[in-house]
Amino acid sequence: MLPDKLLRVLAELYPPDQILREESERWAYGYDNSRLQYLPDVVVFPTSHEQVRDTLQLCNEFGIPVTTRGRGTGTTGAAVPLAGGLVLAMERLSHIGEPDVANRYLRAESGATNAAVQEKAASRGFFWAPDPTSAPFCTIGGNLACNAAGPRAIKYGTPRENVLGLRAVTGDGREIRTGVLTTKGVVGYDLTRLLIGSEGTLAVITEATLKLTPLPEAVRTLLLTYTSIEAATRAITEIMALSHLPRSLEFMDAGAIGMIRNYADCPLPAEARALLIVEVDGDADELDALAARVLHAAGNDDLLSSLDADSAEQAEEIWRMRKSLSPALRTVAPKKINEDVVVPVSNIPRLISGLGALAEKYALPIVNFGHAGNGNIHVNLLLDPDEPEAAQKAEDCLDEIFTLVLSLDGTLSGEHGIGVVKREFVSREIDAVTLDLMRRIKAQFDPNGILNPGKTI
Repeated sequence: MLPDKLLRVLAELYPPDQILREESERWAYGYDNSRLQYLPDVVVFPTSHEQVRDTLQLCNEFGIPVTTRGRGTGTTGAAVPLAGGLVLAMERLSHIGEPDVANRYLRAESGATNAAVQEKAASRGFFWAPDPTSAPFCTIGGNLACNAAGPRAIKYGTPRENVLGLRAVTGDGREIRTGVLTTKGVVGYDLTRLLIGSEGTLAVITEATLKLTPLPEAVRTLLLTYTSIEAATRAITEIMALSHLPRSLEFMDAGAIGMIRNYADCPLPAEARALLIVEVDGDADELDALAARVLHAAGNDDLLSSLDADSAEQAEEIWRMRKSLSPALRTVAPKKINEDVVVPVSNIPRLISGLGALAEKYALPIVNFGHAGNGNIHVNLLLDPDEPEAAQKAEDCLDEIFTLVLSLDGTLSGEHGIGVVKREFVSREIDAVTLDLMRRIKAQFDPNGILNPGKTI
């Protein structure tokens, strides 16, 4: 239960339509795409930076836990209020400024969706590089919280490379600005990159200055299939060695290919064991040459088929096939555990081979796909929660998956973050001294530990 005094002050800060007190309404803000759910004590919808500041000062005074939430599309439980308390629902703090064309940036509040930012940027001939699959729904604040990037990251980078500065409020209610309005700047510590990826544990980001990139004149999409993971990996390394990087390089293993056969209009050879989707962009008059270079680099003795999309409609069909994976997976098993591990590109075959062995050991289907150009593979464990011991099998299997990833010089998360579901594994990747320094940094930003308690480290 929250103190009566705190509730009275919140009622002064927020009009009735910006605060939820009824339990039935609060439940809807107690979960994210991890399927974990906890009941918050109160939910508020700030519409200004000042409301966020005043709310955090109040919660800090009373020691009330605060969980910041965008649209709840995350998969690791980072937006779940483990300790109850207050949920700061940022969806109404969504203003997007006009792009500064001369200096190539725009300012957006953290509740704006990725898609809305892209639309605003495109109106002036630009785009913001990060493009997660959930772009129509996910917020800029959520993207920054876990450094979510999407397929274009191999050429254009993650949010950390595409944010110039931030406006934020620390756990004890101090207002801060980080970064610069220029593409260069080295005065002081880089707090912008520190806050990006911190999953709401250090400060609440209210506004970001986003670096914009001019829209390419044209895009070309290629679909390639191979007889083996090893052959596809050779192609990946050759493609990534080109002087003109592709803007996307997506991967599917044999399990994923099997999932989409009934959903794909594009022909896929029966013997295909790996699939690549490659996109290049640039000036229209150079696209033929760029596509030819990719096909030359990707061509080895184990290339089964190649399709160079000859129209926007055919390219859209290729991507529709990729996006059909999630609904296809749900027809196989009622529940999936989706991890987003990363390994060096050269270690992808060893990762997929090891995952196959674990699937056999635990009798759990494992389907793999992802952003091959930077080794970011989405590992999907499919299970039936009604099956006896299914949850324990999945937990044991996941433990071995993380061990495998770290043995291959990988990392536990590329863009989904840690949240609560990976928290217990962090100490396997980060040494004790470094973790201690991170906890000290946390204490400087959030001395009373009210921001997203129980998450990340």
